[in-house]
Amino acid sequence: MTALAFDTSAIAPKWKAFQQSLPVKIGTITSEREFKRVVKFLNGLVDVVGDDEDHELAGLLDVVGQFVEKYESAHHEIPDASPHDVLRFLVDQHGLKQSDLASEIGGQSVVSDILNGHRSINARQAKALGMRFGVSAAVFL
Repeated sequence: MTALAFDTSAIAPKWKAFQQSLPVKIGTITSEREFKRVVKFLNGLVDVVGDDEDHELAGLLDVVGQFVEKYESAHHEIPDASPHDVLRFLVDQHGLKQSDLASEIGGQSVVSDILNGHRSINARQAKALGMRFGVSAAVFL
């Protein structure tokens, strides 16, 4: 199989300029401090991109989310728990209020119903929550 031909000498300076334009390094996360900075960046991307899979930054959101998820899986084990218990834990851990999640999962009554176990988290909400907290959406399903 032949390797894809491309000009690395043209790509390298653009990659360097791109990396320098960002507040975080795009790549494998190697420390807790770096993890926190990348999660903050990821949350900012989520605020801008939202659920718009056609947004021009959606691909960057996906890539950053994958690095966060990889680090999270290796260093921040979330115990087996119900989706609403996981969400409640993360809300407490991040010092959030129910109203802080309204844009991700619906109005405050929806957030309340989910946190109290009266309503399930759907796939769209799980994806948004996963991105917000830098964890796999699977923990919410």
